Amino acid sequence: MSEHSTCVVVGGGPAGMVAGLLLARAGVEVTVLEKHADFLRDFRGDTVHPSTLQLLDELGLADEFSRLPYSKLEQVVFPAGGGRGVTVADFRRLPVRYPYIAMVPQWDLLNLLAEAGREEVCFTLRMQTEVTDLIRDGDRVRGVRYRTADGGTGEIRAELTIACDGRWSIARRLSGLRPREFPVPIDVWWFRLPRTPDDRPTSLTPRAARGRFALVIPRDTFLQLAYVGRKGADPEIRARGIERFREDVAELMPDLRERVDALATMDDVKHLDVRVNRLDRWHVDGLLCIGDAAHAMSPVGGVGINLAVQDAVAAATLLAAPLRRGGVRPEELAAVRRRRVLATVLVQALQRVMHRGFVAPIVDGRRMGPPGPVLALLRRIPQVSFVPAFLIGVGLRPEHAPPFARRPSLRAEDADPGR
Repeated sequence: MSEHSTCVVVGGGPAGMVAGLLLARAGVEVTVLEKHADFLRDFRGDTVHPSTLQLLDELGLADEFSRLPYSKLEQVVFPAGGGRGVTVADFRRLPVRYPYIAMVPQWDLLNLLAEAGREEVCFTLRMQTEVTDLIRDGDRVRGVRYRTADGGTGEIRAELTIACDGRWSIARRLSGLRPREFPVPIDVWWFRLPRTPDDRPTSLTPRAARGRFALVIPRDTFLQLAYVGRKGADPEIRARGIERFREDVAELMPDLRERVDALATMDDVKHLDVRVNRLDRWHVDGLLCIGDAAHAMSPVGGVGINLAVQDAVAAATLLAAPLRRGGVRPEELAAVRRRRVLATVLVQALQRVMHRGFVAPIVDGRRMGPPGPVLALLRRIPQVSFVPAFLIGVGLRPEHAPPFARRPSLRAEDADPGR
């Protein structure tokens, strides 16, 4: 069965859903293909940054977002001994409408975007539809072939295919594009522990010990933990078993000792193979890669989703008019990379500096926290915490909704009840 859509988006993550929604609001017929039956997958990046909150406001979705279960993170604070902490990033200093990071389950955000998309006549979301191949006409990509959950197959011909299917992108691999890999010293193990009524953190507080550190991320009904250790250590950690892993967690975070029994087996601990890479070229004729398909980010700073969403906004802004005209030239696809590449390169460079100067010394056992001079500077001049807050929360080139995608929204003080 052969179908047609002006644009087909591969992957229903944040980049894919934002790109699909914006293009549909521009009057472009767009079909988003998501291989899973729903968005319910644990331990995806669940941070919604101030710039993304502003974008949702511009799209008229602030009120709907305010009804989702989320918690606010206003600071990143590192323990400095004696019960004191040093504020590394203070989002409250940002001159923005939403001076915090919203920690919201990603499935709730994606469902919100899907509902907004369904209100657009040009938007189609197809779940349980997995891309298996690209359709080619000579060197030009003309759409995709797919397989559904019941084994059915088909194809969608399109003027443009946008690959938003993550760091292991099938569409990217089929296109022949290959990312350049950068060395990474860490992997991350995600798990959840129960949250009690007394847990009301508004700051992200790393906990460090020799050879590892962890972040406790408050969710609405549980605590999500990121346990950060040496790259390639997953087989060793799993061979040691769940009891030893519980002991490691309790030693690192004694205040959570009574909760670690919630980890029944190592199946409750999900391994993230951390990658930092990027494409030198984000497109071939008829296909564009954005988000993690174009540049996988380290979880340091939690900026991956933010950059992916910004890519999607830039792509929709630049490509809506050519798509309405009936086609997109390679030079118009290249313009998306030109607009976004500097921010991508600079953020990845900053992450690699953080890996070398902060993360690697901890997981190698050479240090148990940030460099002393950095902590001393932050103690002496607290205003410096604005800089990492801006880089994490807003970014180096924030994108705003184009005029064709904007809708009326409640004012921030109405849409955000200040929970």
